[in-house]
Amino acid sequence: MVSTHPVEVRNSGSQYLPPTTNTSETVSPNQQLLPLTAKVNNRDCLEIGGCDVTTLVRQFGSPLYILDEETLRTACRQYRDNFKRYYPGNSQIVYASKAWNCLAICAIVASEGLAVDVVSGGELYTAISAGVNPEWLYFHGNNKSRGELEFAVESGCTIVVDNWLELKTLASLANTSSAVKIMLRLTPGIECHTHEYIRTGHLDSKFGFDPNQVDEVLSFVSQAASLCCVGIHAHIGSQIFELQPHRDLAGVMVQWLDKAASLGLPVTRLNIGGGLGICYTEADDPPSIEAWVKTVSESIVASCQAQQVPLPTLMCEPGRSLVGPACVTAYTLGSRKEVPDIRTYLSVDGGMSDNPRPITYQSVYRAVVANRMSAPLTETLTIAGLHCESGDVLIKDIQLPQTEPGDILVVMSTGAYNYSMASNYNRVPKPAGVLVKDGEANTILQRETYQDLVRQDRLPERLKLNSR
Repeated sequence: MVSTHPVEVRNSGSQYLPPTTNTSETVSPNQQLLPLTAKVNNRDCLEIGGCDVTTLVRQFGSPLYILDEETLRTACRQYRDNFKRYYPGNSQIVYASKAWNCLAICAIVASEGLAVDVVSGGELYTAISAGVNPEWLYFHGNNKSRGELEFAVESGCTIVVDNWLELKTLASLANTSSAVKIMLRLTPGIECHTHEYIRTGHLDSKFGFDPNQVDEVLSFVSQAASLCCVGIHAHIGSQIFELQPHRDLAGVMVQWLDKAASLGLPVTRLNIGGGLGICYTEADDPPSIEAWVKTVSESIVASCQAQQVPLPTLMCEPGRSLVGPACVTAYTLGSRKEVPDIRTYLSVDGGMSDNPRPITYQSVYRAVVANRMSAPLTETLTIAGLHCESGDVLIKDIQLPQTEPGDILVVMSTGAYNYSMASNYNRVPKPAGVLVKDGEANTILQRETYQDLVRQDRLPERLKLNSR
């Protein structure tokens, strides 16, 4: 039960703004709740990428994903430049596009020199359509279909092999005159503190070969002339705030690297995955991108020196920490329901169809009223979605200023796993998305229409109703 005591008046939405003196060298995007360009304009409205959020909603409608190009590019550059600073060997940053895969984002990260990892034929097709060089594409997944594997082989991307069925299927598909480039995904058996659904490195995981299969897998690959194993991959999870698991991972992976080399495999790449967390609330305290890169780099170097192994090309796969903080979602406030002595519900024109993370992972978010940025926080409210589902609640017990229907609520840090996990539940069309930079907004996702919802439907002739 929510306390009925008067709500303490606290700071306005301006408390979430990034430092006014921010630069790409000093501010890590994953430690911010709002994009780096966020500020309050002279109309007391939130502005991102030089665009007034309330104006964007009037122009493009709501719900609306608003992606700040500068924040995304800054995160890309911080990963890229810090690996050059702290790792003495070659390095490659690979965007984990499952966080948000669309043409514009694939094109942006590729233009910053990043490769792209994909986990389905659809993501692979999107990245290729965006112009990403197939040599810079890595295809993951624990149950790739034969058709997807054929597509991957034809495209020329590197396939991250997850299991025996896939390994043997690829060996039968490949042409010995043009060996297929693969990496092997192995389970390191390392635990980290995060939601159990996004822990992937512990032994009880659906991903990767078990550690006790390493010798057998490496031996099989060494005898398969149609396969060219160029690297080893491991991933311990997502939304991680700890650094120690990444230190532990380095030692395990370098041992695998040494074992592969002893069998004559041309393994020169080591992919340590991603997983760096971001801020969803002011209580979150993830390491900076620089601190994470420094830890990973120094750990790999130390492990290689200890085991007398040459430095590999060091790869990592950030997703959430690249795109998550770069986006917000704008909603229009609607109905209000007061349940005496319990809570007050404030409904928005979106919900679990555009952000399924609260109902799926019990994720917590923060929000501001974009057209009342300096107004005092005087009410404790629960933000409810519009869907016919009691669990469709975006934020519980958030403090906001006095609001009216039609005000614009902005939920922060929604770039990762919001659009990519969106649905048409209740036949609600998916939102539009815009890319903002220097006062200009460009559509990167067209808002779906009712016609889009029935485009793939088929009605058998015998079911057609007579017109009345």
